[in-house]
Amino acid sequence: MSDMVFELIRKEKARQKSQIHLIPSENFVSENVLKAIGSCLTNKYAEGYAGRRYYQGNKIIDEIENLVVEKGKELFGVPYMNVQPYSGSPANEAVLFALLEPGDKICGMKLSAGGHLTHGHPKITFGGKYFDTVQYGVNKNGKVDYDELTRLVKKEKPKLIWVGTTAYPWILDWKKFSEIAGSVGAWLIADISHIAGLVVAGVHPSPVDYVDVVTSTTHKTLRGSRGAFIAVTKTGLSKDSKLARKIDKAVFPGMQGGPHINNIAGIGVAFEEASNLKFKQYGKQVVNNAKVLADELKNFGFKVFGTENHLMLVEFGVGEGRKTAEALDEAGIIVNYNTVPGEKGTAMSPSGIRIGTPAETTRGMKEDDMKRIAGFIKRAVDNIDNKVELEKIKKEVRSFLKKFIV
Repeated sequence: MSDMVFELIRKEKARQKSQIHLIPSENFVSENVLKAIGSCLTNKYAEGYAGRRYYQGNKIIDEIENLVVEKGKELFGVPYMNVQPYSGSPANEAVLFALLEPGDKICGMKLSAGGHLTHGHPKITFGGKYFDTVQYGVNKNGKVDYDELTRLVKKEKPKLIWVGTTAYPWILDWKKFSEIAGSVGAWLIADISHIAGLVVAGVHPSPVDYVDVVTSTTHKTLRGSRGAFIAVTKTGLSKDSKLARKIDKAVFPGMQGGPHINNIAGIGVAFEEASNLKFKQYGKQVVNNAKVLADELKNFGFKVFGTENHLMLVEFGVGEGRKTAEALDEAGIIVNYNTVPGEKGTAMSPSGIRIGTPAETTRGMKEDDMKRIAGFIKRAVDNIDNKVELEKIKKEVRSFLKKFIV
């Protein structure tokens, strides 16, 4: 059995080397992050927090977690951070658990408009099932209509507003969101899972001065291990001095048990890597690459939403997104099918695809490489039913990728 598992890992490694990775939420971690994740730390149980664990043998573990927390606070400029959430979704659920009572009203962006499931998608999610939820969308250009959002919030008076996205290619105006939330006294939560690395790099404004709580995954543009953090800002603490303690209790024991210390160590390594000049240059290159790729696709006649950050949406016919993503896969180009503004299809059969540049920028790609990739995409879309041509493109992609290191 173990031989089979390691053989499959070898095959997956080869696949990652031989395909172009354009899913915005994916990236490649450093060797040091991998070392931390695969270390002996995975052997240790550490329920609780530093200095107040429920297991013995955690003195060194306490030092590790404290180091990661302090580095995270420094990196994002916040007075409090919890790095124990297993991933972004549990982190968001913990915030709801800490701040609200069942039946309270929350407001978040619609999934079809580029929001995330955990921001109150009705009926099927924790937030949508246990809280009264209202959602805002985007205009025909795919951007938040702040006037419409103001009207919605003043009418519905939610207790908590999410500002966060998973498929939104534009800069978020934290100040406007803050003014809207303040008009009804709502908690304002920024989920920066997709843009955390861009915030650190200074190519997307930080929400810290305008919101009460910040949540984020630690992979994606941040290039860390698969985990998450919750940060409380000075604004949040000024509203409730016990807010940090409430968050801690919501994470453990409210939503989960023992933290994954190996992943937390990987997060710490990523925080350190993100604090240097090289990472800032990386963040700028991510955005530059995305803009060039978007422009090239527009030049080819594609309908592109974006971009001001690391991702874009490309619209095809109703329900054609999945077919397009599958054809690109056959050509060695990995994207994901995705809903687009004004979507007339379904989540499983949408009209568009989502494309991002974090992973290939990590491999060292620059603007000219984005132009090559746009050409590959154009040829694949033009030959969507031509298996022979798609296989030919796949071979060209493999040759193109030989000079880039994973």
